[in-house]
Amino acid sequence: MQDKRFKIANREALIGIVLVVINFAIWFGFAYGLGSGNPTEYTYVFGFPAWFFYSCFAGTIFMIVLIWLAIKLFFKDIPFDDEEEHL
Repeated sequence: MQDKRFKIANREALIGIVLVVINFAIWFGFAYGLGSGNPTEYTYVFGFPAWFFYSCFAGTIFMIVLIWLAIKLFFKDIPFDDEEEHL
């Protein structure tokens, strides 16, 4: 019988991979979506080009909140000892 902790760890690893893909998609979308135009036509947010602000600052804050929610909702504490009675 396989240890239940491996099933939990695999699920949490997949959640982590999904979060990384979301982070990359947000960064790439804003950086190359808004930043692909002519630099003279850029709009600015707090003195930064909009593509940079949204991809680096807003995207980071969004990801911190998303990761916090994922940890609170989907991750669970598991013991490292050999007893499975806590699961």
